[in-house]
Amino acid sequence: MTFSKISLYGVLLLACLLSLSCSMTSYREVYPMLTDGKYDSEFPYRGCSTQLEQISESVRMVSCIAYYKSLVFPLEAKVRIVDIHDTFLKEKAEKEVYLNQTASGSATVIYCQNKRIALLTCAHVVDFSDTVLTFYRGEDKKRTEFIQSIAVKDRQTNYVAAIQGVHNLEILLIDRENDLALIGQRIESSIVPAVTIFNYPIGKAKELEWGAFVYLFGYPAGYRIVTKAIVSSPNRDKYGSFLTDAVFNRGFSGGIVLAIRDGVPNFELVGMMKLVPGYQHYYLTPAKEGEQVEFDSNNPFKGDVYAESRTDIIYGVAPAIPAEMIVDFLQTNEQKLIDEGYDLQSFIERPRFVEPGYK
Repeated sequence: MTFSKISLYGVLLLACLLSLSCSMTSYREVYPMLTDGKYDSEFPYRGCSTQLEQISESVRMVSCIAYYKSLVFPLEAKVRIVDIHDTFLKEKAEKEVYLNQTASGSATVIYCQNKRIALLTCAHVVDFSDTVLTFYRGEDKKRTEFIQSIAVKDRQTNYVAAIQGVHNLEILLIDRENDLALIGQRIESSIVPAVTIFNYPIGKAKELEWGAFVYLFGYPAGYRIVTKAIVSSPNRDKYGSFLTDAVFNRGFSGGIVLAIRDGVPNFELVGMMKLVPGYQHYYLTPAKEGEQVEFDSNNPFKGDVYAESRTDIIYGVAPAIPAEMIVDFLQTNEQKLIDEGYDLQSFIERPRFVEPGYK
């Protein structure tokens, strides 16, 4: 072999070694903190579609409807609050109306054992007032003491689709102040439903930092969605509440928030999305939401007119309920749940998962 050929091979070998060295150095510089024990602030460096799909299957859309019977009174009847229990109250009404209120959101299956199922969601998704009063207003636009209508809730249904034997879930626990609810049902069917249970540990929202990367799962506008967001304003209160820049629509309330600790697939539940902020607007409509009314837009409408409200969502500012608050909610009511056949310790105390051979 000539000297020139030996020199050529040497140059190629040196180039390969330099290339390998650069690659290893680059890897360490791009991902230097993968095992620092903190929540990651970078996009996952490898695929996790299988895990994301599995997690999304544990999140379900919950649809709720409350049915009301309403009595409408003329002003001259002068009905007051003290008259509500009057046995002749119905005779003072000028008409009786049946109406309903609806809501939908996201709920996560956290328990399915002993022929019982339980899902975690937001209180405002499933909470409807038992009685709704409206009052007449005077010439000064201030509310008078005279009742215009009384609507009393007759019944309510909470439905989660595509789970065999689950038809109308009851509200097991509710915390209106912190917007938390647990819904569940005893499954009467002899067949155990095929349902995916959320199977990742509960993390600590207090350990989230500015810029932490999170995944969100829910049903905005009725579609099963997974999206990503960045954490802002961590530790807003003693529980560790935080904000994200997620952009989503109605129906995402109750959707879960997962952070990643030291790389995928080390997902941890750090929170749940709550009611997004928005501006409330009021308007008049010829029909209640969900009803159809025929009218000619070229002529004045002469039928019944209803007052409705609409919320314009402030996109990109999404507050979350921290995991610590969820744990406190469940542990405070632990004995009540056990008495009803729901033991959620396996959910609360699930250990952190570390992939075999991965550090």
